[in-house]
Amino acid sequence: MVDTVAKAPGAEDIQVDAPTTHEKLIQFVSDIAELTTPDRIHWVDGSDAEYGQLTDELVEAGTLTRLTSPDFPNSFAAFSDPADVARVESRTFICSENERDAGFTNNWVDPTEMRSTLAGVFDGAMRGRTMYVIPFVMGPLDAEDPKFGVEVTDSAYVVASMRIMARIGTDVLRRMEELDAFFVPAVHSVGAPLAPGQEDVPWPCNEEKYIVHFPETREIWSYGSGYGGNALLGKKCYALRIASAMARDEGWLAEHMLILKLTSPEGRSYFISGAFPSACGKTNLALIDPTLEGWTAETLGDDITWIRPGKDGEFRVVNPEAGYFGVAPGTGWHTNANAMRAIAKGNSIFTNCALTDDGGVWWEGMTEEPPSHLIDWQGNEWTPDADRPAAHPNARFCTPIDQTDMLAEEYYSPDGVKLDAILFGGRRKTTVPLVTESRDWNHGIFFGATLSSETTAAAEGAVGQVRRDPMAMLPFIGYDAGDYLNHWVRVSGKADPEKLPKIFLVNWFRRNRDGGFAWPGFAENSRVLKWVVERIEGRGEAVETPIGLTPTPEALDTTGLDISAEDLHDALTVDQQEWTAELADIEQWFDRFGESLPESIQAELQQLRDRVGA
Repeated sequence: MVDTVAKAPGAEDIQVDAPTTHEKLIQFVSDIAELTTPDRIHWVDGSDAEYGQLTDELVEAGTLTRLTSPDFPNSFAAFSDPADVARVESRTFICSENERDAGFTNNWVDPTEMRSTLAGVFDGAMRGRTMYVIPFVMGPLDAEDPKFGVEVTDSAYVVASMRIMARIGTDVLRRMEELDAFFVPAVHSVGAPLAPGQEDVPWPCNEEKYIVHFPETREIWSYGSGYGGNALLGKKCYALRIASAMARDEGWLAEHMLILKLTSPEGRSYFISGAFPSACGKTNLALIDPTLEGWTAETLGDDITWIRPGKDGEFRVVNPEAGYFGVAPGTGWHTNANAMRAIAKGNSIFTNCALTDDGGVWWEGMTEEPPSHLIDWQGNEWTPDADRPAAHPNARFCTPIDQTDMLAEEYYSPDGVKLDAILFGGRRKTTVPLVTESRDWNHGIFFGATLSSETTAAAEGAVGQVRRDPMAMLPFIGYDAGDYLNHWVRVSGKADPEKLPKIFLVNWFRRNRDGGFAWPGFAENSRVLKWVVERIEGRGEAVETPIGLTPTPEALDTTGLDISAEDLHDALTVDQQEWTAELADIEQWFDRFGESLPESIQAELQQLRDRVGA
């Protein structure tokens, strides 16, 4: 593709006495090249021509399949190794200097020991491959404090995907040099070196995997996986795990949240963020098409939110990503038409979806009826009577965010927007009602600290087990979870109490007395959002319950909605017996925090005990 280079483009133009960002970058790249011994080094410029050449090479290698259907222009399908299909939380490490700083939610290894291990596995790991150098920035390039990174990788699939998910290339490199800015070094290898003459495989990876973070030095090292957040290091690794540690030290919050702009028929707009575990409806809510007349929704992002105290005492939010890496199954024309319209514009990479006979892709939930014949994600013939899904349950679409028809203009604001409300939500069949407002800010942090959900295919392990997932950040907190909750308390102290966002707990997945869904969900969740807005505005009826403020049945606008009084009751009910059992589980969960659990959260727990009568 290009000749091997020993320095970045334009290095001959830089003449300074002190070490510069550019020189630090050259040293970083040189050190990694010396360790991993790639055949070539390519500095990614982010251009259309480069992307075209990369994808051509990936098609030739069998890694990508070019889609020929006019429904998916300039798009590709990829199929991973069956053992490389999700985040590998068991192989994800926070290597802080002190074990206590990693906390009980993370896997910790002494950093010296881990560096020795990484030196061993990365030794010659890129042999026979090209090492790509990707300068990238999380968030707007013209932000007051842009957050830069440089990922080196031996995966062209990663380069192509990072081009969708982040702002990359020469413009980023120039801005980084201009500001003499700090950058997060991120090293990735699929761990599959090639001997001379050895034939490559379409999806190289290694059974041995390490996704490693050094929070003090802000480094990321990932080995063995070519999939998703394990390999696209600007995503969960940087934007959440490392960024959460940066945010702790700098006084802001890096969160696993969507950002939605909701405008009422009266023309009043509000910005709402929502924290949900993966595959629990973040993308569907971020791209909601309200069913209520006169209400409009626009999106600013579906997965990651950075929250900063503003100059006027408010919280301001920005989405640091440039694309969607969304769970495909469950995303369809009848559930999330806005996502499908963005996808239909093309320029996407689909991973582990099924291939249609006309050169497109399909996944469960895309259409109400499946095609009569497909090639499944493992290359096998598939028909609707098969006893297995056609797409992997964690199949993904990687699509540019600027293809979204409903993208809010404020997405491009370098200073972000004022945050009006936060939703915490998970997937629970029982116990947690459709929507509950917290009594105050600390009670809202308690909602986040006790957030629970049934596990999905987005992470390895058993599906359907209930686990606590504080702020939907369980796999992503880059330091001790108790310190993280304390940081939420401290950061709120920087805001004007009158301007703090209201906090709500939601559960679209509550079951009714017959075992079916009590609430229709999807676009009908706009009815819940309307009540949230009414509460922001100081109106909207609510009743006091042991766990917070829930709407009366009459307070939810059910105009035109086919829902029975029994289902609505089941969606909103707070059952004391269920919450007595829930309290016992919460107490076991909090016991794991030890002394780092904030006193304010302990006080909220005692108040809940008193209200439930446990």
